[in-house]
Amino acid sequence: MDLCVLYLLLFLMGRNGLCQQEEVCTKSLVNSCGDCIRSGPYCVWCQQLNFTKPGEQEAVRCDTQARLIERGCQTEEIISPRNDVSVVKADPLSDAFNQKEPVQLSPQKINLELRPGLPSKFTVSFKRVEGYPVDLYYLMDLSYSMKDDLENVKELGQDLFVALSKITQFAQIGFGAFVDKTVLPYTNTNKEKLQKPCDENDNYCQAAFGYRHVLSMTPKREEFRDEVTKQFISGNLDSPEGSLDAMMQAVVCGDKIGWRNSSTRLIVLTTDAGFHMAGDGKLAGILEPNDEQCHMENNLYTKSIDMDYPSVGQLAMQLEKNNIQPIFAVTKNVENVYKELSKMIPKSEVGVLSADSKNVVGLIESAYNRLSSKVTLTHDNLPENVRVVYTPKCNHAQQSGDSEGVCDNVKVGEEISFDVEVTAKSCMEGKTFTIRPLGIRDTLTVTLSTNCKCPCDDPNKIDKIDHPHCKGKGKVHCGICSCNEGFIGQFCECAIGDKDERTLRASCQRPNGTECEGRGDCVCGRCICHTTESGNSYHGNLCECDDEHCEKFENQLCGGHGRCNCGTCECDPGYEGSACQCKVSKELCLTPNNTVCYGRGRCECNRCLCKEGYQHPRCQKCLGCPDACQTKQNCIECLGFELGPFKKNCSLQCSKSIYHEMVDQLPEQSKKCRQKDPENCWITFVLEQLVGEDNYKAEILKQRDCPEPPNVVAIIAGSVASVILIGLLLLMLLKLLFYMKDLKEFKKFENEKKKSKWAEADNPLFQDATTTVQNPTFTGE
Repeated sequence: MDLCVLYLLLFLMGRNGLCQQEEVCTKSLVNSCGDCIRSGPYCVWCQQLNFTKPGEQEAVRCDTQARLIERGCQTEEIISPRNDVSVVKADPLSDAFNQKEPVQLSPQKINLELRPGLPSKFTVSFKRVEGYPVDLYYLMDLSYSMKDDLENVKELGQDLFVALSKITQFAQIGFGAFVDKTVLPYTNTNKEKLQKPCDENDNYCQAAFGYRHVLSMTPKREEFRDEVTKQFISGNLDSPEGSLDAMMQAVVCGDKIGWRNSSTRLIVLTTDAGFHMAGDGKLAGILEPNDEQCHMENNLYTKSIDMDYPSVGQLAMQLEKNNIQPIFAVTKNVENVYKELSKMIPKSEVGVLSADSKNVVGLIESAYNRLSSKVTLTHDNLPENVRVVYTPKCNHAQQSGDSEGVCDNVKVGEEISFDVEVTAKSCMEGKTFTIRPLGIRDTLTVTLSTNCKCPCDDPNKIDKIDHPHCKGKGKVHCGICSCNEGFIGQFCECAIGDKDERTLRASCQRPNGTECEGRGDCVCGRCICHTTESGNSYHGNLCECDDEHCEKFENQLCGGHGRCNCGTCECDPGYEGSACQCKVSKELCLTPNNTVCYGRGRCECNRCLCKEGYQHPRCQKCLGCPDACQTKQNCIECLGFELGPFKKNCSLQCSKSIYHEMVDQLPEQSKKCRQKDPENCWITFVLEQLVGEDNYKAEILKQRDCPEPPNVVAIIAGSVASVILIGLLLLMLLKLLFYMKDLKEFKKFENEKKKSKWAEADNPLFQDATTTVQNPTFTGE
């Protein structure tokens, strides 16, 4: 029940325009209904009498329908030309090919009458016809390195026809060969080498040539086998070959090749080398550009040595124009080269040949299936200022830009459709363009004209009688008075020559200003503006505006993609910038998470204009911004641990700017923040800035790193030990000082002792002690 109510509300919102793009009418110079209609797709005109107040500009009659109704205009009095789609021819889609021109695309002709700027949609249907004919042109490189491959191709005809018979019973095959231009430095121009460019021991070798058409389209297997059997290898000097020369001639020489009008056209190019392209001819002094014309005589390309190679763009254009789809069957060594070439050529495929080319039939078959099952709808000869957008309606839809729509894996007999939206940006008459599937002959011709006039502008519908609304002195034209000669004013209320000019002129100027800015005449209290030197008119209530002094880009006003309105460029849809110089694109502004400039800037001209401090290219990093670890610390404290100055109003201060998670372990490679909280603990967290300026995701480590409480016993014991140790050290220091002092005094004493003279003299008062000992038995003998 709740879900149903939700759907109903969404439906009503859509009906009321709440889910739709807002309609805007941008007016510049509007003096009539026609001016209004040309101002924009949502501008409409109110022809109701008495809609404007006396003295009010008639331009107020031009606005969006909603605003005019809001101002009091009746719905039936609103003039608003709409789009008209008319299907002229819509033959039914065919189921199978039966020798009659099949119809794979419907409708075939449409007439569009569009309001400028207002898009119009129609549907195009497509169905793959069963058994649709196939024309396959086998274009082979006959340079000497392809010698072994040629022998296998000679036995290829039977297998090719068998493979094509699975697709259609109306198959044809042709054959052509190429080498390169027969001039230096591509080919040895020695006379003998031109006649026999192969190895001396090789008896089967044909003369050097650029491109030779061998066999026109034929349904006969024997004829294909016989003609290919007659072919021999040739040779040249450099590795790149004249592939593009050969392909261009095979495309533009349709009558010689034998392409049928109603067929799927394929060119199978087999080679083991790269290709020369436009500009390479300068190496041989060939300066004449390729003219994209057929130059075949006696099945040989006659302009090979006179005309440069075609460019890839030229070849791609001719392939598309002639509905031909190339299949590049190449060896592994040049696969990447031809894949890059395939990107530049719509509806082309690349397959890798085996060393002896025996897998070429299966390669062609799978490439054909991929090409034929992919339907790409696009257009040709699109008029200027016309935009076409395709929306595929199928099981495997692909959107590859506005200029084409793609449906892949389309089966035979399956009907698909495309919504086509066409928008004309300016007024035009009788323009035509073609819509068609790439590689298929069926087309839809669109004839386009625009509706830039109001019905009331028809001279036959203008009231011929003087109307009371115009004071009986004029006629009504689209709700506006067209005054008779001698009368002017919004309601023809002023006769030329009124005497109260001072009051009337006062309304035509600013205080102390010039009347009508010097760009117009004040008539009956209203400014009638002059024209500029280029013929355009000044406009505005006081003629203050002109549409010539806007910014230029590439020497074009508003870059050629907008209009100048009173000095400001109003850009066409799809363009932006002060001079409409840029296509609207956000490709280079998109971030990996699919936001624009990370929400820290705006995208203009496909470039981020970052807010102050944030750096290019996508405003991801901020230079000079405060460290988020410090600025967000208070929020981390209150969100994670209910601490800090924000803990009383944490949700108010922080919940809108930080989304947080408490984790047991932080990511390894992230930049971690480590801050001290009020309890002197370390908080560790990781901040990731999300989209926007002040929007973060925080991962906070649950465990804080807090210091351990003090050990009193250890402190006391340490203090006592410290005191004792200090006392001992002091005693030792004092002992050392006393010792040093005594030592100094002793040395001083010794020095003085050495200097004293009396120390060496005898004391006259001193007598040595004398002891005489006699032996009584000694006789003296």
